Order: sequence, then C-alpha cells, then structure tokens
Amino acid sequence: MTDFGDFYQLIAKGPLSHWLNTLPPQLSAWRQHSRHGKFSQWFNAVERLPALTPYSVDLLHGVTAAAGTPLPNGQQQGIESLLRQLMPWRKGPFSLYGIDIDTEWRSDWKWERVLPHISPLAGRTILDVGCGSGYHLWRMIGAGAQLAVGIDPMQLFFCQFEAVRKLLGGDQRAHLLPLGIEQLPELAAFDSVFSMGVLYHRRSPLDHLLQLRNQLVADGELVLETLVIEGDENQVLVPGERYAQMRNVYFIPSAAALMRWLEKCGFNDIRLADLCATSIEEQRRTDWMTSESLADFLHPDDPRLTVEGYPAPLRAVIVARKS
Repeated sequence: MTDFGDFYQLIAKGPLSHWLNTLPPQLSAWRQHSRHGKFSQWFNAVERLPALTPYSVDLLHGVTAAAGTPLPNGQQQGIESLLRQLMPWRKGPFSLYGIDIDTEWRSDWKWERVLPHISPLAGRTILDVGCGSGYHLWRMIGAGAQLAVGIDPMQLFFCQFEAVRKLLGGDQRAHLLPLGIEQLPELAAFDSVFSMGVLYHRRSPLDHLLQLRNQLVADGELVLETLVIEGDENQVLVPGERYAQMRNVYFIPSAAALMRWLEKCGFNDIRLADLCATSIEEQRRTDWMTSESLADFLHPDDPRLTVEGYPAPLRAVIVARKS
C-alpha cells in the first residue's frame, strides 16, 4: 500500500515526469519517519480487506461498487468491521458492496454545486489539494478525467483512500500522495487544480494561491472552494483562537476580497460560481463520524452565528484561470 511504484511508472513519460526528481525521496522519508500512533492499525485494516473485483462501479453518480450477487453476510460484516477501524469518515459518502459509509460531510452535494460551473473534465490531468479521503478524486474520474492526483498529509485519509481503491478493484486512474502543497515543486503540469476547504487553514493565503497557480499549465483552471463572509473587497475576518471550534482558521475573506487576491496572484477570468450557507444536513454527526459536528459549533440561540459569535459558515466556489 505504501509502494508508489505504480504512480512513478504512470507519470514517467508524461508532463509530470520531472516530479520524479523530488517525489521518491519525499515519499521514502514519509514511509520511514511519519507515523501516527494508529497508523499500524489503519494499515493492517486496509491490508486485511479482500481484493474484490466489483461487478459494477459507478463513479458518475456517486462512489459505488457492487458485486454480481450479494456477498455472504460474514464477508460483508467483515469488510464493514475493517472499514469502521478507519473512523472517523469525514468526506463521502461511499456505497461499497451494500455497505453505506454515511460520512460527516455530504461531499456529493458540494460536487453537484461545483460541477456545472467548471470546464469539462474529460481527458484532463487534475490535482486536488487537501483531498481528504479522496471522494472527489473518484467523482473526477467519473466525470472523465484521465488522471486525478490528490495530496493530503493526513495518514488516516491516505488509508481510507487506499481502502476504497482496493474495494473498487485497484483503479489506477486516481492516486493520493501523503504530502502538503508546500512540498510540491512548480510542476506547471495540471489542467485543473482544485482546492476545496483548505484556504482558511493556511497562515499565508496568498502564498497558497501562488502555490496552486504554480501547479497549473498555461490557461489551466483553478477551482477554489472556501469559507467566506459577506462584505465588500476590503472585508476579511481574522478569528481569534477558534472559529466554529476549529483552532486553525486564520483568514476568512469576503468573496469580493478573495477575487481581488486571485487577481494579485496572477489569475484572470475570475468568477463567483456559487455561494451557499453550510447546513446541518450537509455537515453532521453520523454513525461513521460520532464526534461533534456543525450543529455543535453553531450558537445555541442564533444559528446565524458560530458558538464564538462569528458569522456562521458560508462557502463560496470561485473559478479562475492562470494568466
């Protein structure tokens, strides 16, 4: 599971080949040194999953794999037990051999908001920054992408992705690398770059936008989804210690301010594609994510505010092109 040789071979003869100058040593160092206390448990759960060949896979309408005939109860229960060892599941949902992983986020709703506003993905090479469990990578493949590469340093997300990939039959069109954006060189090789739910976690948001730009081909498309506030181009919220109980939230601009930031970072054809308040139906506690969720982070007397008194989560989708 931690042998990335298939990915190296995949990119060796294409526009990403120069990534091989830096990528193998980084992933080798990750294998040797970067281990969460539960990584062995997660890794073993993935290794113990059966290598099934699905009778049908649907990545267009969701992330679904099915057998030709129902799995024996014992086998299905065994798979579910192993997948539950990878909790909490935050991004999804997934439906795998009759097991419905009801994740904290209805990431399919976000995808339905994003997809109508972006360039067709058929034949594209895509980077998804902060991809979590990789749900959107599979939806990108379902929309026709040639290759979808996700990066996320969280080891649980890497194991969740590999578990899903194994149950999808080992599909090699999507890959998750356990890296952060700051570890990528200027690849300038992706037709589309997605950054969804990341910008507000960055101490230097303009640097993040420049890092995203550096991964795109000329005239490549950025799809940026992030928290915003209402206001004009001069409005930016800088939360205190926490925002909606999250410690690592640094800057939340208005949509207009964010579009100005994108201009300064070398993007053009910038447009606000969608603006949507996050609901407690879209982000909630489930049987697969049992800790606190959005309902616990909103003010008990006024759901328009967080528990800290800031504006409740409002999310924008902005699409732009590399100048």
